[in-house]
Amino acid sequence: MNIGDRVRLLHGNEEGVITKISSGGRVEVEIEDGFRIPAMKNEVVLISKTEKAYFGDGVNEPTEKSSDFVSSKSQNSEEGLFLAYLPINDKDHSIYISNNTAKNFLAMVSEHHGSNSQTLLAEKIPAKSSKKIAEKSIQHFEEWPTLLLQFFPINNKIEKTEAAFERKIKFKASSFFKSKGKVPILEKNGYIFRLTENSASIDIHELNEALNPSKNSPPAEFPKPPKEIDLHIEELTKDHSLLSNSEMLKLQMEVFERNINYAIASGMDEISFIHGIGNGVLRKEIHKYLSQLKNIKYFQDTQKSRFGYGATLVRIS
Repeated sequence: MNIGDRVRLLHGNEEGVITKISSGGRVEVEIEDGFRIPAMKNEVVLISKTEKAYFGDGVNEPTEKSSDFVSSKSQNSEEGLFLAYLPINDKDHSIYISNNTAKNFLAMVSEHHGSNSQTLLAEKIPAKSSKKIAEKSIQHFEEWPTLLLQFFPINNKIEKTEAAFERKIKFKASSFFKSKGKVPILEKNGYIFRLTENSASIDIHELNEALNPSKNSPPAEFPKPPKEIDLHIEELTKDHSLLSNSEMLKLQMEVFERNINYAIASGMDEISFIHGIGNGVLRKEIHKYLSQLKNIKYFQDTQKSRFGYGATLVRIS
């Protein structure tokens, strides 16, 4: 058994991916919802071999009948920017950016470790080309830091301006090891992720304003939020499968904090936050934050029948 193998627990219905192998025959399995379950090796069974079955030594191509791979024809028929992890051996992977478009891009890729970061790439990636940016060991998958990828299109002639965009990625084992495919341009098999869909645009005007604030800037106007804010992660981002549990909580709290502050600044009397029941972590963090605000009359759990989920009603003074 290796890290990345997909397994089924013998004493349950759970399926997942091995993310850690410890001494004494213990493994850690990440199931579909991102939770990790410890188990003994003799308590799990392989569903299918991952790398060796399809990648081999990194040279041999898989057969066309391999259903675990995304069709190379469908991948290469679509333009786009891709992030790819190509196996060097059964442990190490090379990381590539593949530019399968007709446009040149300036690219910046960095790893983020809390408040620190390291730049891996800052250069031009020509059209229909690829660029290796780093190497990673699959054995240290859980320790891989968050990746921030930023792309700025280059216009070599007068043509339509395309917006710069960025992607911020923190992989989960349950989604990473499902993403096998043939990498455009390189024509090799690896783990592949399309970057040009659901990407956050970079507003250059706002960036310039932030770097060069005007002395005569008008006073800030705060938008009035809806009276009910749904904090379920699938309502906040389409990329939630790529987020860890801590990153999901961080995003949910950012949306909550922004909207409660907007509600206070815009003079609202009350606002409700739908956070669900779950394990209660989000509810606890929300109540902790509210207890420290001076502009709050009170807050309380709302009737579940009203929303069908757990929710918190906030009365603003």
